[in-house]
Amino acid sequence: MSYETHPEATRELALGAESFEDAERRLNRLFEQNLDFVWRSLRRLEVPPATVDDATQQVWLIVAKRLPEIAVESERSFLFGTAMRIASDVRRSMLRRREVSNSSPPEVADPAPQAEELLERQRARSVLDQLLEDLPEELRVVFVLYELEEQTAAEIAELLGIPSGTAASRLRRARAEFEQIVKRYRARGKLGGER
Repeated sequence: MSYETHPEATRELALGAESFEDAERRLNRLFEQNLDFVWRSLRRLEVPPATVDDATQQVWLIVAKRLPEIAVESERSFLFGTAMRIASDVRRSMLRRREVSNSSPPEVADPAPQAEELLERQRARSVLDQLLEDLPEELRVVFVLYELEEQTAAEIAELLGIPSGTAASRLRRARAEFEQIVKRYRARGKLGGER
């Protein structure tokens, strides 16, 4: 997708204090540095695999539209907050349509020697997703940012707009709750793809 094909986005980017070229460079930098972060955040915020690409695109459309309003020091916070809102909208929409599905589309088996390793990684991600779904959202967000995205407690506090003590407290609660969820899953024999 190029900005030339989207005149509305081009005009909106040109508005504000930045020149169009500066805004375009900034948006490209943001995109290159944070695309994976946005995509992973949406997945960990329970956006189904079938819709995560669309949700990611929605986040970037909002960023492009609101770029002049986003303070440089708050870019990542804005991205994560937008991803949280989009994820919430997607989940609500899926519930309304009763199309909630946790299954992934079938994948074609790769005959390469790495197939077994890829399958094991997919199983591990699936188990992690199951475990994370059981965490309350306010705890899951902090847990994912710290444990998976390797953000510091101070960075998490800034991203979420909460005091650092609150971020640390939520992380402690999330870790304790996660341990309890793992124990429950093990007791039921549901870890490792068992049913």
